[in-house]
Parts: sequence; C-alpha cells; structure tokens
Amino acid sequence: MSHADILSAAMLDAADLTGGSLKVHSPVDGALIGEVATHSRADVEKMIGTAKSAFADWKLVPAPRRGELIRLFGEELRNAKDALGRLVSLEAGKIFQEGLGEVQEMIDICDLAVGQSRQLFGLTIASERPGHSMRETWHPLGVVGVISAFNFPVAVFAWNFALATVCGNTTIWKPSEKTPLTALAVKKIFERAAARFGDAPEGLLQVAIGGADVGEALTASKDVPLISATGSTRMGRIVGPRVAERFGKTILELGGNNAMIVAPSADLDNAVRAIVFSAVGTCGQRCTSLRRLIVHEDIRDQLVEKLKGVYGKLPIGNPLEPGVLVGPMIDKAAFDGMQHALEKAKAEGGRVTGGERVDAVEGGHYVRPAIVEMVEQTAIVKHETFAPILYVLTYRTLDEAIALQNDVPQGLSSCIFSTDVRETETFLSAAGSDCGIANVNIGPSGAEIGGAFGGEKETGGGRESGSDAWKAYMRRQTNTVNYSRELPLAQGIKFDI
Repeated sequence: MSHADILSAAMLDAADLTGGSLKVHSPVDGALIGEVATHSRADVEKMIGTAKSAFADWKLVPAPRRGELIRLFGEELRNAKDALGRLVSLEAGKIFQEGLGEVQEMIDICDLAVGQSRQLFGLTIASERPGHSMRETWHPLGVVGVISAFNFPVAVFAWNFALATVCGNTTIWKPSEKTPLTALAVKKIFERAAARFGDAPEGLLQVAIGGADVGEALTASKDVPLISATGSTRMGRIVGPRVAERFGKTILELGGNNAMIVAPSADLDNAVRAIVFSAVGTCGQRCTSLRRLIVHEDIRDQLVEKLKGVYGKLPIGNPLEPGVLVGPMIDKAAFDGMQHALEKAKAEGGRVTGGERVDAVEGGHYVRPAIVEMVEQTAIVKHETFAPILYVLTYRTLDEAIALQNDVPQGLSSCIFSTDVRETETFLSAAGSDCGIANVNIGPSGAEIGGAFGGEKETGGGRESGSDAWKAYMRRQTNTVNYSRELPLAQGIKFDI
C-alpha cells in the first residue's frame, strides 16, 4: 500500500492532512505525510471548558453504561485494526506486526475496562461506635490530561482513556508532535463508537495538537486534576513539580534502563530470542527495551557469540514489508544520539559490534543494532539512550548481578533467565530487583494489560493499565453513617453540652 492508501484507510482526509503548520514526516522514508493544524493555549482552555461540561453529565451515567461505550470503542478498534496498525507503522516506524500488536493492546484494555465498569468496588469498614456504619467509596475525578510519546502512539493513550472513561471522567489527549496522525485517526474511531452509543456528551475525548505550550496549558490548569504523562525523565521533572504545585495528581511513565540477568542454568536458546526481541524491537525505542545484559562469566562468551550471529542477519528495512524485524529510528536526532552514545561507550572502554547506518530505504534513518561489550557499568551505560544499543556486562555472583541491575537511576522493567528457583525467587524478593516490573524467563518488554504497568525511581512511580490502576482516575471518599438515636464520639471522647 502507498502512503496515501494507508492514510485514506485510516479515514484521514485533506482536512486532516493539509493546511496546518506541523509538518509530519514518516520515519520510513522521510516523506511528508501531513501538515497538521495545531492548537493554541486559548484552544486548550476552551477544550478544558468543554471537557468540564461533559464531565458534569458523564459522571452521573451509571458506570456499567459507561462501560458500554468502551465496549463499542473496542468493537470499532477491531474493525480498524489493520488500517490503524499500518498507520502506526507509517508514522512511528515500528514494524507492522508491532503496529498490529499495539492496536491489540487497545482492544485488550477496552475489554478489561468494560469488566472494570462493574467492579469499581469500595469497602465496608467496621465502626468502633454502636449504631454506626463506615464505608469507602470511589467517585469520578474530572478532566484527565494524557500526554503520550511517539514510540507507543496509541496504546498508552488507550490504557488511560479506557479506564478514565468507565470511571466517569473526560479526556484531553496531547499526542507527540511526531505522531499526531494516529491520534486523529483514533479520535475518529471513537466518534463512530460514540455515535452508536447514542447519548454520549460532546467532549468526552478531545485531541490537542502542538508543542510544549499545549502541554503547559494542560499541566498548569487547576481544572485538570490528573495528568498522565509518558516520556523522558527530563519531561517528568518539568511536569511533576508543575502539577504538584497546584496539588494536582500525576501518573508519570518516564525513562527505563532495563536489564536482563542470564544465569549459568538459563535456557540460552530462549534467552537469545528474548534478548533480540526486547533489544531491537521498535528499533530499541521502547521504554521497556532491553539495554543492559548482565551475563555470568561462565556463559558470557557463548551467549555473546550467539547474539552476534543473530544480529548480523537481522532483516532491516521498510517496517511495512513482510519479514522485516528492524525498522527505522524515528528521526535524525535519534540516530545522532545513538552514534554519540557509541562513541562515548568506546571512550569508556567498550567494544562495539554493529551500530552503523544501513542503506535500507532512502530518506529513513536505519541502523544495525549494536552490541557493546563493557568492562564495567560506566556513565553511558547508566544513561538511557533511546536506540538499539545492548550493553554487555559480566558477573560472578547473583548478589553482584542484582547490584549491577539496580545501580542505575531508572527502575522500570527487569528480568532474569535462570532455572534455579533459589535465584529466581531471590530476584523477585525484596533483596532482588528494585523495578516496577520483574520477570522470570521472559524479557523486560511486552507487558500484558492485566498487570499494572510502571516503575520506580526516575521512572516516575506511575501505574497504568490493569490491577488496581483504575483508582488513580477516581477520588476516594470515606463515609460514616449514624443510624442510631445516640451520638457517641470516636475514641470514646466525652463532650456533653
């Protein structure tokens, strides 16, 4: 399919793609695929007003009925899966299989949210006072601002939107400036679901396109009680304090510098498969990408040799073509950042295999994923470079491996390959990984929506998707009811008048 065919299949027309000041280039070949209209701070303020009005109505709709809207959204996503998956590949550069997988994540979170709409459970609490009952209830929060990144242009939005909507909130979405077209396409898909729903208020979902000023308008507004922001740690250092200053809430999903420990007992064939998918998928541009490989000295040479053999044969090219496993980097700045990191790694004693530019598709920034054998965990290894660079480190004892794994500022995802239950349980214990995600015999990438997603330290501490992440989109209320004819006070206090 041509670029034009992909855009058309995603229901994007001339009104969406022309006349605006934001030029959108495909990382596949550098082609201009859209000139998109952007929004001003005043536009965002108007959106916030619309979202507040919609919230006043939507919060009164029974939660299972709100779930019906998300069920319909999931149906529309199923119908649009192929078209939207291709658009994700065209605009973000990930291979088509990953584009389809990202849309499937959207469908999966819709399914989870539909069920959650009937399970917004509170608590019944025993009161110390006779003739009293206590309970804890949850209520909609208000307008939710979602700021998403280019590497998962639609799935992370859906994690937030599906739950926020069944919880009774409205959403304003600021997509990355690099991937606004996927956001416009998703909004149209949702509008089809809303039309089928019949009585959804206008303004449940609005898309705000623009730069830092648009994000600042959202983060600064006291009328947006929750900001969910995905991006760099640098971005989080700006967003977090700004929202906290007005006593707003944040869900921060920031950097990751994810490691895999490979023990002597590991199944090396499975480890190789997990390493390659985690390290080169999305051309190393996932927050959960594998960046550090910590290998026991007894198997290091064997494993590295296997990896080099696979890396040397990886199909690199147009992500929309069948069989390709590594697509382009998002842009020249990302490519330059990778080259700078490799030079720094060499200066810090690293031995680099790969990393060179590949002439796959003219106009795109294609590279061969790099393996960098390090003597120690230096400054560049501790820094997250958003690129397909895999640093290899060696360990002797499990305690040493865990210390290496934890000795970085980030704390998102981690894993160990071992068939020794003592090692794996230690890794999962309080003495083990300090990350929000810790896996055994699978890689750090490819989380399922059933579990809460997020990490610690400079990753920001936020949690999205499954488990009890829905609570972030609601406000908690404790209720005490006196159904007696007396008025006893708590703690046995006597206060007679």
